[in-house]
Amino acid sequence: MLTEERYRLILERLQSRGVVKLQELVELLGASESTVRRDLIDLEANRLLKRVHGGASLITQKSTEPGMDEKTFKNIHEKNKVARLAAEQLQNGDCIYLDAGTTTLSMIPYIEAENITVVTNGLSHVDALVSKNIRSYLLGGLMKTHTKAVVGSIALQNMNQFRFDKSFIGTNGIDVKMGYTTPDPEEALIKRNAHLLSGETFVLADSSKFGEITFAKLFDLNEATLITDMVPEPYKVPIGQKYKVIEG
Repeated sequence: MLTEERYRLILERLQSRGVVKLQELVELLGASESTVRRDLIDLEANRLLKRVHGGASLITQKSTEPGMDEKTFKNIHEKNKVARLAAEQLQNGDCIYLDAGTTTLSMIPYIEAENITVVTNGLSHVDALVSKNIRSYLLGGLMKTHTKAVVGSIALQNMNQFRFDKSFIGTNGIDVKMGYTTPDPEEALIKRNAHLLSGETFVLADSSKFGEITFAKLFDLNEATLITDMVPEPYKVPIGQKYKVIEG
């Protein structure tokens, strides 16, 4: 198969799925892993895709939120480290808000605190919460099929009935000047409101989010405690030493 034909098939598969595994491409193209890896390097150099651990994903714009399926395969080890640290912040009897997203979802299996109550807008969280027998409330509202999050005015009204000891929020970007950001303004409203209703807010983000800025601002860095697997070297002084950070 010609190189150009492999490129075309790789990009077509990415357009249809958003993320693709290396082994899947090996089978699709009938090529060796080393050949497919070289193809991905070339396509990334031309900014046609982004290589991730075990495969590749589409390059997303600042106003485009990656889907749950795409995010599930990204930085799994780092997310699990963040999730474990986040679960350690819980105390018996806490009432918490658990944001939609893959890192907050990964937090649920690590929860050991007893008699907690969870409010969430994450449709993907339901099965995990049920399996842990955790008392939970799922917000009503508009269902976003792409990110499996509940958003909109109904969700905000529903949320305003609650007060939280702690909220655990996901973010797509961490920047010294712009603070925490996310691509979707509707999801940003939900996250910001949960923060305002909470006694304490924790932002969960792996180290790949540092230096990223997306479309909608959540709040400033000094308004929450950041939980991350590590603070990259360029951000240790401007963020790691200046703001509240729990680092794995």
